[in-house]
Amino acid sequence: MHNRHDRLKLSRRALLAGAGSFLAVGALPHLAAWAQDEAPPPNAIPPAEALERLKTGNARYVSDGGKGRDFSAGDATRVDKQYPIAGVLSSSDSPVPPEIIFGQKPGDIFVSRNAGNVVSNYTLASLEFALSYHGIPLIFVLGHTDCSAVLTALSATVQRKQLPGHLGEIVKAMEPAVIAAHGKHSSDPLNTAVEENVRLGVKRIKKDSKLIGDGVLAGTLKVAGGVFDVKTGVVTLI
Repeated sequence: MHNRHDRLKLSRRALLAGAGSFLAVGALPHLAAWAQDEAPPPNAIPPAEALERLKTGNARYVSDGGKGRDFSAGDATRVDKQYPIAGVLSSSDSPVPPEIIFGQKPGDIFVSRNAGNVVSNYTLASLEFALSYHGIPLIFVLGHTDCSAVLTALSATVQRKQLPGHLGEIVKAMEPAVIAAHGKHSSDPLNTAVEENVRLGVKRIKKDSKLIGDGVLAGTLKVAGGVFDVKTGVVTLI
C-alpha cells in the first residue's frame, strides 16, 4: 500500500488510472501510516496551532489590509504540493476571500464556498476530501456580517415569499438559523441569523460526518467557526 506522501505525488493520469483498484480495496490516505524514515508534512500540527495561525493571520490582515501577501500568478504556480492548515467553508460573497482575510498564502487553506456558507452533503464531501487527502487539522466555518444570502432567506421567511428557480434552496437551508435568531428577539436579526448559521454549521459538520467526528474525538481535528466583520476586517470566533 502506498503511504500518504506517495499518493500526493501521483500524477493526475496515474491517479485516474488507479482509481478503480484504489477504491475497490477501500483505502483512504488518512489511514495510511507515515514511513518510519519520513518526515511529517508541514501541516501535521495540532488543531489549536492551526487555529492560532488563522487568528494571527487575521490580525495581520486587519493591520496591513492584506498587503503583506503575494497572490500573483507566479506565486501561485510555485505551490506544487498542498499542505493546507485548514479547510474553510465560507460565503461566495465577493468581499470574503478566506486566504486574504486569514493572512495566508496560496496552498495554506482548502476553501469551499457557497451562498451563505451552507453545510450540504457535497460540502461535507469536500471537507472530508481535505481531511482524508490533505490532512487538515482544522475546519473553520466562516460567516460574515450583512450576508446577502442570509438576508434573502430572512426576508423570504418573514414575507412567506416563494423564490423562483433553485433560490428556494437557500431559504430552506437557512430556515433553522432564521428561526433560532427570531427566538432571541435581537435588535439585529440579520447578523444574529448569520451567527446562528455558523453555529448550526459547526454542529452539523461534527454530527453528520463520521470521518470528521472521529477526528474530533481523536483530538487530531477541530471544527470551529466565526464571523468576519466586513467593515473592520476582524474575525470573531463563535
